[in-house]
Amino acid sequence: MTTAYDDLMAFQRETEALSQVAGRLGWDQETMMPDGAVDQRAEEHGAMASVLHARRIDPRIGAWLEAAQAPDATGAANLRLIRRSYDRTAKVPGQLAAALARETSRAHRIWAQARADEDVAAFLPALSRVLDLRREEAACIAGNADPYDALLDDYEPGATGAQLSAMFGALRPRLAALRAAILDRPAAPKLSGDFPEAGQLALSRELALAFGYDMTLGRIDKAVHPFSSGSGLDVRITTRTAADDPFNCFYSTVHEVGHACYEQGIDRTHLLTPVGGGVSMGVHESQSRIYENQLGRSEAFTGWLYGRMRDTFGDIGITNPADFYACVNSVGSGFIRTEADEVQYNLHVLLRFDLERALVSGDLAVTDLEAAWNDRFMADFGFAVDKPSNGVLQDVHWSEGLFGYFPTYTLGNVYAGCLYQALRAAVPTLDDDLARGDTSGATGWLRSNVQQFGGLFAPVDLITRAAGQAPSEAPLLAYLEQKFGGIYGL
Repeated sequence: MTTAYDDLMAFQRETEALSQVAGRLGWDQETMMPDGAVDQRAEEHGAMASVLHARRIDPRIGAWLEAAQAPDATGAANLRLIRRSYDRTAKVPGQLAAALARETSRAHRIWAQARADEDVAAFLPALSRVLDLRREEAACIAGNADPYDALLDDYEPGATGAQLSAMFGALRPRLAALRAAILDRPAAPKLSGDFPEAGQLALSRELALAFGYDMTLGRIDKAVHPFSSGSGLDVRITTRTAADDPFNCFYSTVHEVGHACYEQGIDRTHLLTPVGGGVSMGVHESQSRIYENQLGRSEAFTGWLYGRMRDTFGDIGITNPADFYACVNSVGSGFIRTEADEVQYNLHVLLRFDLERALVSGDLAVTDLEAAWNDRFMADFGFAVDKPSNGVLQDVHWSEGLFGYFPTYTLGNVYAGCLYQALRAAVPTLDDDLARGDTSGATGWLRSNVQQFGGLFAPVDLITRAAGQAPSEAPLLAYLEQKFGGIYGL
């Protein structure tokens, strides 16, 4: 005879499987779907959202939760996560969940066309509809609490806007000072040469394998905005190419491999259970950023990559590994968050964090968003936005209703700083390993101390256990100041 816990988990595994199917619809929309299918795909997304919403508020879940006894610590974590989802989802009407799925699917395509046309006005009505629906959802969940915190909790359980604002406030002045000091120094060397797409994609695949991505459980495709999708035994990534910037392809790939390896690294006994996915977007981002930056952009690893680039492309305009390291880590003025260097990246995120909090609260009208963005960008970066695709239309997130997502990027960098400090102490051969293109010591440590646990621990608890200290911005700032001070002779 099965127990209440057994019945609940059997039901939950079906829900998790359907959720993976819904995610595959999103992957297909970004990579394979014909342009003319957008309206039908919106209905498909809405139908899947309705099915999933109904399952997540099925009254049997409440009864099972009341009767279930956790068999062990993993079972207790599963019950905690199911109860959190059940309580949260039950507050949102099914019609609202379906409307959000349909509207964000349509808004995404409208955003993509508006971005291509440099036409902010064409996107604003869709953004307004998505924002209104997300505000309605937040009001259902938050009650008398801060609606933004209710949205943030979707991506970083336990975090609040006030907490993150304090942490980000400590980051901003030292990042701005480091940026100013670097931009007073001579510019780093630049690549030159011919970088065919076929060579970029071949080397990006080699990089994915070097960082431990299991291609028997995944694949690499192209997308406008690189992303990772899936969990468990089917984890897919995308990348992009630019004829004059192979680093865009390489480091987009390594970044998404970090996300994918987190999902592939979760203990297989957790497959299709609540514990069987990444615990939060901040922790997820810590893996992608430490793969991309602390490991992939390190002096040791770039020495290896320098050789592989010369093997692949011939003359690249740089004749020694030291100049190549400076090139990979060059700091310069730019508009695009995803292409920003480590020093300035978080300044891009803080801009978005402040603007979206103002949008959700109603302090900023959608019609004033472009002007607010441009004013803030000028204040933070010292030059004007030249076109919408380099400004308010550059990111996909708001079209998909992902309010509360942006701050997890910087939180992920903070977590990565803490983890890297512990990793260096635990793997004394790290630099020698990376110089040979061998990331296994680092990625193995991350798998053992972070990835394998999935959702077993709360985000802050997981990072504290792995890093040996509570999350703080201090290790990230120390790492950035030491690294870039060395490169630029500060």
